[in-house]
Amino acid sequence: MAIPKSPADSVQDVLRDPEIQRLIDSPEHQGLELSPSRQIYTNRALQMDQIGVVGFDMDYTLAVYSMRQIEELAFHMTLDRLVARRGYRDELRNLKYDHEYVIRGLVVDKDYGNIFKMDRHNHVGRCYHGRRQLSLDERRALYQTNEKIRLSLPRFAWIDTLFSLPEACLYAEIIEAQEARGERVDYHKVYDDTRESIDEVHRDGSLKSELRKDLGRFIKPDPELPSALHKLRSGGKKLFVLTNSLWDYTDAVMSFVLDGRLPEYPSWRNYFDYVVVGAQKPAFFAEHRPFIELNPNGSVDRTEVDSLERGKIYEGGNLFDFERMSGFAGDRVLYVGDHIYGDIIRNRKASQWRTCFIVQELEREIEYIEEHAEDVLRLNELDAMRARLDDMINHHKLLLNAMDRRIERGGPLASDLEARRQREKQDLEKLRRAFKATLAEGAELEARFETGANAYWGLVFKEGNENSRFGEQVEDYADLYTSRVANFLYYSPMQMFRSPRATMPHERTTLRRG
Repeated sequence: MAIPKSPADSVQDVLRDPEIQRLIDSPEHQGLELSPSRQIYTNRALQMDQIGVVGFDMDYTLAVYSMRQIEELAFHMTLDRLVARRGYRDELRNLKYDHEYVIRGLVVDKDYGNIFKMDRHNHVGRCYHGRRQLSLDERRALYQTNEKIRLSLPRFAWIDTLFSLPEACLYAEIIEAQEARGERVDYHKVYDDTRESIDEVHRDGSLKSELRKDLGRFIKPDPELPSALHKLRSGGKKLFVLTNSLWDYTDAVMSFVLDGRLPEYPSWRNYFDYVVVGAQKPAFFAEHRPFIELNPNGSVDRTEVDSLERGKIYEGGNLFDFERMSGFAGDRVLYVGDHIYGDIIRNRKASQWRTCFIVQELEREIEYIEEHAEDVLRLNELDAMRARLDDMINHHKLLLNAMDRRIERGGPLASDLEARRQREKQDLEKLRRAFKATLAEGAELEARFETGANAYWGLVFKEGNENSRFGEQVEDYADLYTSRVANFLYYSPMQMFRSPRATMPHERTTLRRG
């Protein structure tokens, strides 16, 4: 009796079919591979054919800002408020904004006036006081390795959005300038004053008024965005905007980004089934605020609505009423945003919505890693070599200890053992020299690689050999992440996004040995 073929045997038979091989190897399909910087990455498998509605934040999501220009503007406008309204010295107006000095994922320590970066275990890595980097000993004295940093304490402020980068830079610059003059600095007050001033600049519309004067300077319309939105709509998805910006600014920005880009959509509003402004995220996901309908000119039409209609504009609202009135709830909703807490973490904790995190810095980081691929491979080789040398060193130390015990006991073979012991000691010293050499090369190469990405902080997603805390949050909370919304253009609206097969260290070790 013939033994039935296993499924694997059947797969091999199928793959050996010449016609299937022809299709797999055809240039047309080989060209489907996207540049890594434009891919959508998957932490948790997601089937787009199960998604009924896709929502978008606006700032840094649909509207891609020129980071350097807008950050510098916010920096100087906040500085002007500090001088004009909070009594800071006029000379501080000469402070310069350093775009490289701040990245997402930093933490401000208001007790000590420090800014630091953490790894995924919440251990403090690189740390600066003002513009001076703390030494390893200084850092250990302040943040012992057994101390767990709890960001919920009022002592700490988490720099998790692109909008908050200027405040971190300004905080460091003010401390540097004041201490250089020998002034005593109240680190808490400096941070609170800076935070309140930058909030005022956003809240009273001053910053956005400046942006509206020259949107072309601060916003770069993505030429592929209209087609990406059209493709999602053509795939049967409803689309909505959910932004904290108010109507007048939203309308100006979205018109600049989308109006007249495709003939089927003369107005940006034609792309979207629902438009919600002034959403006050993350409160939108936790509090019960009514939806208020606005007239096209932005004035209130009536105080509260009980249904959402295409073509109308709403302000406020909440998660629960949105699900009820739109008819889409839970994992049928995909929300795309750039704020790790307000758009992603708070959302995930309150709902079953699926999430896609927009990380504008991702393109630059991936391109940098690609350019330095040889360095990355060499670092991996050195890590593996150090682990092997460490095992060999420990093995030889155990042999030497055993020989020492036998020699101490004496006996007719003691003299022979002494000769072997000397050879083992020599071998051990050679291995130790090799270990130190790999350690030195690795440290030098890693420092050069990291400072090439950013002279102060290295890569956004890494802290040394570990994921940074920011990178860990992206992995834990975002189902998908990518560099821009337009990347959806290169995927089917029915795409199955598959996460990599999860492996633990013992599995990876076993697979490498195999």
